[in-house]
Amino acid sequence: MKKLLLLLILFSMQQVAWAQANCPIIPLPAAYKNTPGSFTIDAQTNLFVGQPELYPIANFLQREILKHTGMTIPILTRQAKNTISLELKKAKNARPEAYYLAINASGTQISAAAPHGVFNGVNSLLQLIRQAPVQAKNITLSGWEITDAPALAWRGVMLDESRFFFGKETVKEILDWMAFYKLNRFHWHLTDTPGWRLEIKSYPRLALVGGVGNHGNPDVPAQYYTQEDIKEIVSYAAERFIEVIPEIDMPGHAAAANRAYPEFSGGGSERYPEFTFNPGKEETYGYLTRILKEVDVLFPAKKIHLGGDEVHFGNKQWQTNQAVQQLMQAQKLPDLKAVEFYFIQRMTDSLSKLNSKILAWDEVVSAALPVKNTIIFWWRHDQPQQLKLALEKGYQTVLCPRIPFYLDFVQDSSHFSGRRWKGDYSSLEKLYNFSTAAFPGIITEKNKNLVAGIQAALWTETISSKKRLEFMLFPRISALAEAAWTPPGSRNFGTFKTRLTKHLELYRQQDIYFYNPLQPASRPEVIDIFENKPIE
Repeated sequence: MKKLLLLLILFSMQQVAWAQANCPIIPLPAAYKNTPGSFTIDAQTNLFVGQPELYPIANFLQREILKHTGMTIPILTRQAKNTISLELKKAKNARPEAYYLAINASGTQISAAAPHGVFNGVNSLLQLIRQAPVQAKNITLSGWEITDAPALAWRGVMLDESRFFFGKETVKEILDWMAFYKLNRFHWHLTDTPGWRLEIKSYPRLALVGGVGNHGNPDVPAQYYTQEDIKEIVSYAAERFIEVIPEIDMPGHAAAANRAYPEFSGGGSERYPEFTFNPGKEETYGYLTRILKEVDVLFPAKKIHLGGDEVHFGNKQWQTNQAVQQLMQAQKLPDLKAVEFYFIQRMTDSLSKLNSKILAWDEVVSAALPVKNTIIFWWRHDQPQQLKLALEKGYQTVLCPRIPFYLDFVQDSSHFSGRRWKGDYSSLEKLYNFSTAAFPGIITEKNKNLVAGIQAALWTETISSKKRLEFMLFPRISALAEAAWTPPGSRNFGTFKTRLTKHLELYRQQDIYFYNPLQPASRPEVIDIFENKPIE
């Protein structure tokens, strides 16, 4: 009897592994099964749209099918044979991103309680379509029944364009792949020491002067996004149900802004000159508030990231700055850390008046910020106490620890270019297997609802070319997606690699230069000409 039971358990485990390895969708759905029959997309196939608000999603599906297969699928407002149907269906306690997808001989059905869910279902369908062969201008899909919803609400990618500027076509390509993998937050690092990349009408020199140069060459002509560019990209992202969240770094990492408007500089240090804004001048707060007001108009997500990190790199001159010293006396601020927090609190007040959420790196956790209106980004993996404090204070928190979520870290032990942390690096497997269960005593049953989600960060100190950007992002973006969407108990790195094989082929079709974890030697590391920066 025991032997029979053991055999049944082993058989069941084999069945689960087989199903995981053969489900071609990344991230792996919550529940899925192969069903009898198949559905053929051909010249007679059409799209049925159940509600008018789904027309933009149907048009997105049309365009993607045309782009990748050359087939045209018309939209109908009535049910017919050979139909892909998109419908909203009310369901009690249904989550906005959840969806149902069924493919069988009679047609394909995608339904959800909200348009975002329908869009997620459309991207699962697109993954199946793009992995199926086109034969005689027809595509035949196997039968599937999928019921799906994400494990985490915040599933983000950050791109640093201050250090190197890539332009809106590259940004759109990243947004396309984010949508394909159901990632939904694009954090855009637009200002830092190397360059200011955003047009501000009130202060045009920010882009025209602050936008000059990059991490490798201080004399490169100004590169930045006009406000029309921003409008275009934000609209493009919104069509894909992706929020675009700008980062306007302060009070540190301000050297590019200070080149443009030096009257607001708080100085710096020998290594980091003109690194800070001046927290002692009242005019500084008016200047930055006017900037944030324009940013708030450009980015309707109502979320602005203020940075707030690494201020100690360049606040040395605060010790001798007369305005800062007067501020410390007037406000009874005991040290420069207190000055830093005073500054952040003033700027969060400005954002609160704009009805915008305040986002910041984990250095600000000890400041008195509005709990309900603040999201903390825990990035210092070597300082778990910062995560613990953020959760204890009740902040919503996004997990983005350097290991494994910083994509400027090397991804293979043989790679040369990129960062390491005491020899450690961000492999595909580490990223894929990330789990909040790795923080016992910090993330608990009581506070786990404060963990908004996870985010990967593509810092660009060693990434100046699109080819290297692709090499560092792909296929780690797919592992990120599954780590964010699929609960740890349903993940298996071995079967993920099997499913990844066809996705690598999709990258080849799109002429993406990706790292191949299955055959590392087949894709040599891309090394741009800039030396590694020291780890701080």
